[in-house]
Amino acid sequence: MYVDETKVFDLPKLIPEGIKVNTLKFEPYPSRDRNDHWYFSNIRIAEGAPDLRNKLVTEGKFVTHGITFDVNSDKIKPESFGVIREIGYVLKENPDMKIRIIGHTDSDGKAETNLDLSKRRAESVKKILESDFAVSNSRIETDGKGAAEPMMSNTSAEGKANNRRVEFVKM
Repeated sequence: MYVDETKVFDLPKLIPEGIKVNTLKFEPYPSRDRNDHWYFSNIRIAEGAPDLRNKLVTEGKFVTHGITFDVNSDKIKPESFGVIREIGYVLKENPDMKIRIIGHTDSDGKAETNLDLSKRRAESVKKILESDFAVSNSRIETDGKGAAEPMMSNTSAEGKANNRRVEFVKM
């Protein structure tokens, strides 16, 4: 859970593994005042990720648009943590697995700038895997392709959005 851009706590770590949760209730406790109310706004729910174990372990590659960044920045948006967490779990469950993280951008801007940005974004994902999931530095390589390998044409907003992605490749 994030408040503004600050991580307050990691909700998945609070829920025991194997427990299915479909309701989340916020309640001030203890509260003797029945008029004590809390209001939440601008709530965003991160998109659920596909089965990463199957994609990364058996197919050797996983491509995601679920890791997003601030514009022209390598700062990862909070809603991206769900996908990164799943990758972290896959790496913990497979301690011998090594991966390469590859960042991609759309074609807006200069080619050199996009190449540098894609490399920095891949490095940002690596840093979270190292710090939050204790994945060894030696198990992760990073690279960036800039706009050199588009999935779609960069002539539409949809095409540009699909070209901004992060790939995980098993080595």
